[in-house]
Amino acid sequence: MHDIKDKTDNELVILVRQNPEHLSHIIDRYRIKLERYIDRRTNVNNHDKEDILQDVFIKIYRNINDYDDSLIFSSWIYRITHNYIIDWHRKNKKHIGISIDDEESKLIYILQDENLTPDNQEICDQENLERIKKEIKKLSQEYQEILILKFFEDKSYEEISDILKISTNSVGVKINRAKKLLKEKIYV
Repeated sequence: MHDIKDKTDNELVILVRQNPEHLSHIIDRYRIKLERYIDRRTNVNNHDKEDILQDVFIKIYRNINDYDDSLIFSSWIYRITHNYIIDWHRKNKKHIGISIDDEESKLIYILQDENLTPDNQEICDQENLERIKKEIKKLSQEYQEILILKFFEDKSYEEISDILKISTNSVGVKINRAKKLLKEKIYV
Protein backbone atom coordinates (compact mmCIF):
# COMPACT_ATOMS: atom_id res chain seq x y z
CA MET A 1 0.00 0.00 0.00
CA HIS A 2 1.19 3.49 -0.82
CA ASP A 3 2.02 5.97 1.85
CA ILE A 4 -0.64 8.71 2.03
CA LYS A 5 1.90 11.30 0.87
CA ASP A 6 2.39 9.30 -2.35
CA LYS A 7 -1.30 9.30 -3.20
CA THR A 8 -2.64 11.55 -5.89
CA ASP A 9 -5.30 14.12 -5.11
CA ASN A 10 -7.91 11.97 -6.82
CA GLU A 11 -6.90 8.97 -4.72
CA LEU A 12 -7.32 11.10 -1.60
CA VAL A 13 -10.77 12.19 -2.78
CA ILE A 14 -11.77 8.53 -3.06
CA LEU A 15 -10.49 7.89 0.47
CA VAL A 16 -12.43 10.87 1.83
CA ARG A 17 -15.58 9.66 0.12
CA GLN A 18 -15.10 6.29 1.81
CA ASN A 19 -14.11 7.67 5.20
CA PRO A 20 -14.44 11.36 6.19
CA GLU A 21 -11.45 11.07 8.53
CA HIS A 22 -9.20 11.10 5.47
CA LEU A 23 -10.07 14.77 4.92
CA SER A 24 -7.17 15.49 7.26
CA HIS A 25 -4.80 14.37 4.48
CA ILE A 26 -6.26 16.90 2.06
CA ILE A 27 -6.04 19.55 4.78
CA ASP A 28 -2.40 18.65 5.40
CA ARG A 29 -1.63 18.86 1.69
CA TYR A 30 -3.41 22.16 0.99
CA ARG A 31 -3.52 24.09 4.26
CA ILE A 32 -0.39 26.17 3.69
CA LYS A 33 -1.18 26.81 0.01
CA LEU A 34 -4.73 27.95 0.72
CA GLU A 35 -3.63 30.01 3.74
CA ARG A 36 -1.14 31.82 1.53
CA TYR A 37 -3.76 32.33 -1.19
CA ILE A 38 -6.32 33.64 1.32
CA ASP A 39 -3.69 35.95 2.75
CA ARG A 40 -2.74 37.29 -0.68
CA ARG A 41 -6.36 37.80 -1.71
CA THR A 42 -7.72 39.32 1.47
CA ASN A 43 -5.04 40.85 3.63
CA VAL A 44 -7.16 40.01 6.72
CA ASN A 45 -5.98 39.35 10.25
CA ASN A 46 -4.95 35.83 11.32
CA HIS A 47 -8.22 35.14 13.13
CA ASP A 48 -10.31 35.94 10.04
CA LYS A 49 -7.89 34.01 7.84
CA GLU A 50 -8.28 30.93 10.06
CA ASP A 51 -12.07 31.28 10.01
CA ILE A 52 -12.08 31.51 6.23
CA LEU A 53 -9.76 28.54 5.90
CA GLN A 54 -11.85 26.41 8.25
CA ASP A 55 -15.04 27.28 6.37
CA VAL A 56 -13.36 26.50 3.04
CA PHE A 57 -12.38 23.03 4.25
CA ILE A 58 -15.93 22.46 5.50
CA LYS A 59 -17.21 23.44 2.03
CA ILE A 60 -14.70 21.11 0.40
CA TYR A 61 -15.87 18.26 2.60
CA ARG A 62 -19.55 18.97 1.99
CA ASN A 63 -19.04 19.11 -1.77
CA ILE A 64 -16.47 16.34 -2.20
CA ASN A 65 -19.06 14.03 -3.76
CA ASP A 66 -19.74 16.67 -6.43
CA TYR A 67 -16.08 16.89 -7.42
CA ASP A 68 -15.59 15.75 -11.03
CA ASP A 69 -12.37 13.72 -11.10
CA SER A 70 -11.76 14.67 -14.73
CA LEU A 71 -10.86 18.15 -13.42
CA ILE A 72 -7.72 19.21 -11.61
CA PHE A 73 -8.45 18.90 -7.88
CA SER A 74 -6.31 21.87 -6.85
CA SER A 75 -8.23 24.08 -9.31
CA TRP A 76 -11.49 22.86 -7.79
CA ILE A 77 -10.47 23.76 -4.24
CA TYR A 78 -9.01 27.09 -5.32
CA ARG A 79 -12.36 27.79 -7.03
CA ILE A 80 -14.18 27.04 -3.77
CA THR A 81 -11.73 29.29 -1.91
CA HIS A 82 -12.06 32.06 -4.51
CA ASN A 83 -15.87 32.01 -4.27
CA TYR A 84 -15.81 31.85 -0.49
CA ILE A 85 -13.53 34.89 -0.26
CA ILE A 86 -15.90 36.91 -2.45
CA ASP A 87 -18.92 35.81 -0.36
CA TRP A 88 -17.06 36.47 2.89
CA HIS A 89 -16.23 40.02 1.84
CA ARG A 90 -19.82 40.69 0.78
CA LYS A 91 -21.19 39.31 4.02
CA ASN A 92 -18.72 41.19 6.18
CA LYS A 93 -18.83 44.31 4.01
CA LYS A 94 -15.07 44.46 3.95
CA HIS A 95 -13.06 45.64 0.99
CA ILE A 96 -11.01 42.95 -0.70
CA GLY A 97 -7.37 43.89 -0.28
CA ILE A 98 -4.29 42.05 -1.36
CA SER A 99 -1.05 41.29 0.39
CA ILE A 100 2.04 40.85 -1.73
CA ASP A 101 4.53 42.62 0.50
CA ASP A 102 6.71 39.55 1.05
CA GLU A 103 6.65 38.53 -2.60
CA GLU A 104 9.20 40.89 -4.12
CA SER A 105 11.06 38.23 -6.09
CA LYS A 106 7.86 37.37 -7.95
CA LEU A 107 7.05 40.98 -8.82
CA ILE A 108 9.88 41.11 -11.33
CA TYR A 109 8.35 38.37 -13.48
CA ILE A 110 5.11 40.27 -13.95
CA LEU A 111 6.80 43.01 -15.94
CA GLN A 112 9.52 40.95 -17.57
CA ASP A 113 9.54 40.28 -21.26
CA GLU A 114 11.07 37.05 -22.46
CA ASN A 115 13.94 38.95 -24.08
CA LEU A 116 14.77 41.05 -21.01
CA THR A 117 18.41 40.62 -20.12
CA PRO A 118 20.09 41.16 -16.75
CA ASP A 119 21.69 44.33 -18.16
CA ASN A 120 18.34 46.07 -18.54
CA GLN A 121 16.56 44.77 -15.45
CA GLU A 122 16.38 48.16 -13.80
CA ILE A 123 13.00 47.20 -12.32
CA CYS A 124 14.85 45.12 -9.73
CA ASP A 125 15.74 48.00 -7.47
CA GLN A 126 13.73 48.55 -4.29
CA GLU A 127 12.12 51.79 -5.42
CA ASN A 128 10.67 50.19 -8.55
CA LEU A 129 9.51 47.11 -6.62
CA GLU A 130 7.59 49.41 -4.28
CA ARG A 131 6.01 51.18 -7.26
CA ILE A 132 4.99 47.84 -8.77
CA LYS A 133 3.35 46.74 -5.49
CA LYS A 134 1.52 50.05 -5.21
CA GLU A 135 0.26 49.88 -8.79
CA ILE A 136 -0.89 46.25 -8.49
CA LYS A 137 -2.98 47.25 -5.48
CA LYS A 138 -4.62 49.95 -7.62
CA LEU A 139 -5.67 47.48 -10.34
CA SER A 140 -9.22 46.20 -10.46
CA GLN A 141 -9.96 43.10 -8.43
CA GLU A 142 -10.25 41.12 -11.68
CA TYR A 143 -6.67 41.94 -12.71
CA GLN A 144 -5.26 41.53 -9.20
CA GLU A 145 -6.80 38.06 -9.00
CA ILE A 146 -5.39 36.90 -12.30
CA LEU A 147 -1.88 38.20 -11.51
CA ILE A 148 -1.93 36.54 -8.09
CA LEU A 149 -3.00 33.20 -9.54
CA LYS A 150 -0.45 33.30 -12.36
CA PHE A 151 2.62 34.84 -10.75
CA PHE A 152 2.21 34.21 -7.02
CA GLU A 153 0.30 30.90 -6.98
CA ASP A 154 2.09 29.61 -10.12
CA LYS A 155 -1.13 28.39 -11.70
CA SER A 156 -1.27 27.42 -15.37
CA TYR A 157 -3.68 29.06 -17.80
CA GLU A 158 -5.84 25.93 -17.65
CA GLU A 159 -5.95 25.99 -13.85
CA ILE A 160 -6.77 29.71 -13.80
CA SER A 161 -9.49 29.02 -16.36
CA ASP A 162 -10.98 26.36 -14.06
CA ILE A 163 -10.73 28.56 -10.95
CA LEU A 164 -12.23 31.69 -12.49
CA LYS A 165 -14.57 29.87 -14.91
CA ILE A 166 -13.32 31.75 -17.96
CA SER A 167 -11.74 30.44 -21.16
CA THR A 168 -7.98 29.91 -21.36
CA ASN A 169 -7.91 32.54 -24.12
CA SER A 170 -9.56 35.02 -21.73
CA VAL A 171 -6.93 34.16 -19.12
CA GLY A 172 -4.16 35.08 -21.55
CA VAL A 173 -5.91 38.27 -22.61
CA LYS A 174 -6.49 39.38 -19.00
CA ILE A 175 -2.91 38.62 -17.97
CA ASN A 176 -1.60 40.62 -20.93
CA ARG A 177 -3.98 43.53 -20.21
CA ALA A 178 -3.00 43.60 -16.54
CA LYS A 179 0.70 43.54 -17.42
CA LYS A 180 0.18 46.27 -20.03
CA LEU A 181 -1.68 48.47 -17.52
CA LEU A 182 1.12 48.01 -15.01
CA LYS A 183 3.83 48.76 -17.56
CA GLU A 184 2.03 51.93 -18.60
CA LYS A 185 1.90 53.11 -14.99
CA ILE A 186 5.43 52.02 -14.07
CA TYR A 187 7.22 53.28 -17.16
CA VAL A 188 5.51 56.68 -17.42
